[in-house]
Amino acid sequence: MQATGRDRWVFGYGSLMWRPGFAFAERSAAIAHGRRRAFCIYSVHHRGTPARPGLVLGLAPGGAVRGAAYRVAAKAWPDVYAYLREREQPTETYFEAWAPVRLAGTESVEALVFLSDRNHPQWAGDLDLEAQARLIAGATGLSGRNVDYLRDLVTHLREEGVADRTMERLLVRVEALEAAEA
Repeated sequence: MQATGRDRWVFGYGSLMWRPGFAFAERSAAIAHGRRRAFCIYSVHHRGTPARPGLVLGLAPGGAVRGAAYRVAAKAWPDVYAYLREREQPTETYFEAWAPVRLAGTESVEALVFLSDRNHPQWAGDLDLEAQARLIAGATGLSGRNVDYLRDLVTHLREEGVADRTMERLLVRVEALEAAEA
């Protein structure tokens, strides 16, 4: 955690985009370079179980990802940071980093990002679309159905004007698998 005393930024690329769950002073569309949004983390907590893992998003190496950056007031930072650690680290599958993100326009800021830990046992890596779809279809955890997480992502990306064709194709395939099993 960086020292307190000044405002901090947090970068979200998944559910933090539409459900941050913390007080913020400002929200901006943002891009992080060198990472891409991917279903690369086995979920044994929020969207799956140890017996039937699902998949959740992580930031995998390569590319660029559009998301949202939140400016958090200095006095709120300790509480927001504690909340984020509890929310994002139930099984410590991510590591925290301060990385540059470009806000809408041209300004760059250092933001807290949760990066995928490729050495963690829950790292799923680069699964093909079919393997991702099979893991997501039918998986459920403490936060609900895995397909709902994917559907929320696609819906909110569309609302943000982000066309993520990979996530769109994945949703179509997961819905087809779930319909076939109904």
